[in-house]
Amino acid sequence: MTTTLPLPRSVQWNDTHITLLNQQALPLSIEYLELQTLEDVWDAIKTLKVRGAPAIGITAAFGLALAASRYEEDNIDAFKARLNKERDYLANSRPTAVNLFWALDRMVGSIQEVTSVNEAKTTLVHEAICIQVEDEEVCYSIGNYALSLLNKQDSVMTICNAGSIATAYYGTALAPFHLSIEKEIPLKVYACETRPVLQGSRLTAWELQQSGVDVTLITDNMAAHTIKTKGIKAIIVGADRIAANGDTANKIGTYGLALLAKSFEIPFYVAAPLSTFDPAIESGAEIPIEERAAEEITHLNGSRIAPEGISVYNPAFDVTPNELITAIITEKGILKGNYKQEIQKLFPQQ
Repeated sequence: MTTTLPLPRSVQWNDTHITLLNQQALPLSIEYLELQTLEDVWDAIKTLKVRGAPAIGITAAFGLALAASRYEEDNIDAFKARLNKERDYLANSRPTAVNLFWALDRMVGSIQEVTSVNEAKTTLVHEAICIQVEDEEVCYSIGNYALSLLNKQDSVMTICNAGSIATAYYGTALAPFHLSIEKEIPLKVYACETRPVLQGSRLTAWELQQSGVDVTLITDNMAAHTIKTKGIKAIIVGADRIAANGDTANKIGTYGLALLAKSFEIPFYVAAPLSTFDPAIESGAEIPIEERAAEEITHLNGSRIAPEGISVYNPAFDVTPNELITAIITEKGILKGNYKQEIQKLFPQQ
């Protein structure tokens, strides 16, 4: 797997700190933060300095490894007890993206058989790096599978940012667009702005420009008109959690696009790694939906745009039912049909 794309990396490990691309500053400023403490990592996840389910998981894994590297406990049992406590602390930073919990649990699980503190510290760093390396390989595979569903010159719509900066590299829903440049299979992308935090306009539009993708930005309420007038051939989105039956939680507005896809009779694809699946829950009804601060809606760039005292409902995600999903694209292949059966094949022990 080689790449010539000039894509940014969202998170990088250093021995004494984590280097993080501050997604809150984009696209006006390319700013890198140094996360020195577990509290820095928690804050970066909570305040969306890092976002995108895989990138959140990678950052949390590095955060746990960084914190553990400074433990002074000599006893391995005390070390593990402290690690579990700090695992729980990071786990409460955001509730919806299952990759966060998957990565933290994988980190804790990696040292269950170790017998010394030094071995545990080394193992945790190695495990976090493996999570990042594996995610890049996973995203490349997802991109290739997704690209096989598209044709040269297709116009495709997406929402939010499921790209390189939301993962280790390439992304999930944006991976086929980046790979289309490498493979010289031109596509045209229409990116929804993704209110209220504008991940589509601030991040996706910027990121696709970096790799030379033909991208056009639209507001969310232009989607139906754009599908009709611009000949959109498919919609592809990422995911923050996928239930055992295929119901998918993703950025608010995704469900509406799925309904539009059904109305216009075009395919609606979800692109996600296996780490985003949560086979322990039966359906999307069990997925916790994060509600965020009212200021995200009532203010824009720090200036109030809504009346004082107005009631606000600000869910960050919605759930698309499985019957509206044409296919789920994973690193192991493309799932179609009876999602419950297909997902169970991937997680036979669940």
